[in-house]
Amino acid sequence: MIVKNEEDEIARCLEAVKGIADEIIIVDTGSTDKTKEIVQHYSQNVLDLRWIDNLAAARNYAYSKATQD
Repeated sequence: MIVKNEEDEIARCLEAVKGIADEIIIVDTGSTDKTKEIVQHYSQNVLDLRWIDNLAAARNYAYSKATQD
C-alpha cells in the first residue's frame, strides 16, 4: 500500500487484510500523523519514499521490496 496521513483509516484497512495477505508492505510518502506508528502493529515492512508525484514509481518501489508472490 502507498499511504500518506491515513491514521483515521489504516488500522481498519490492515485489519481487513491481515489474515489474507502473505505480506504487507507499506510505502509511506511523507505522513505527518500517526500512520506509520499504527502500521507497525501490522507489519515491519514500513518504507519511506519521498513523493515525486508519480504513483507508478511508488508502486514499483513497493513491488521491488516484496518477497512473496
